[in-house]
Amino acid sequence: MDRRRLLALLAAGGAVSLLGAGESRADFPFDTGSAGGIIPPMPGVTPDYGPRAAIGPGTINALPGEGNRMALTIDDGASSETIGGFVDFARTTGARLTFFVTAYYPGWLDHRDVLRPMVDSGQIQLGNHTWDHPDLTRISGGAVADQLNRCKDFLWNQYGVDSTPYYRPPFGRHNAAVDAVAADCGYTVPTMWYGSLNDTNTVINEGMLLDAAHQWFRAQSIVIGHANRPTVTRIYDQLMDIVRERNLQLVTLNDVLIPPR
Repeated sequence: MDRRRLLALLAAGGAVSLLGAGESRADFPFDTGSAGGIIPPMPGVTPDYGPRAAIGPGTINALPGEGNRMALTIDDGASSETIGGFVDFARTTGARLTFFVTAYYPGWLDHRDVLRPMVDSGQIQLGNHTWDHPDLTRISGGAVADQLNRCKDFLWNQYGVDSTPYYRPPFGRHNAAVDAVAADCGYTVPTMWYGSLNDTNTVINEGMLLDAAHQWFRAQSIVIGHANRPTVTRIYDQLMDIVRERNLQLVTLNDVLIPPR
């Protein structure tokens, strides 16, 4: 099996036997299945990850329960080039991603025609990251509602999706007052993270991003990255190597969670 096919199967939720000569299952942190692998889904069919976990209203920063899933979530969108890079990455490998969209950035319109079919299929999920990324704890309740509703309307009008109930507060800053306003807008699940690609530093390079991925790409984690700088577009193969080595399944939030009604 060639490298691209292998990565596509893993990212799409399939698993293949990674055992080499002389290796046993004890050498690997996750079971790949009693039959040595899972048949990948047909194109256009959502992979079966088993029963989804019901969650209540409130903040999440990891996927509940046990398993080998990982949610790679990508924020902002200041760089249209980087949005396009992630779209190509998902299209090439079958990776399932969740974007938290800052709707003000034009890149979300630049790539709409390519991105929307992937959203329609469920491979890409879109969440709310506000209209133009203010600190929600420093503005009025009315301004918080406006930020969330403008992004909500954008996602509905341009992508045909209801982005509730998941929202990611800019800078990760929220409090009870912000969450109450967000809940009134339909966003009952502030979505934080377990680990980060550390790609918001003033100076970043490929090595720094890979070090962060080695640290945080773990089972049941929600990992945050950003579509703001093209550096990450040069290491997609290496990121997928880590996914493969750890037998992780990339999932969207909708793949594995049942949100509160």
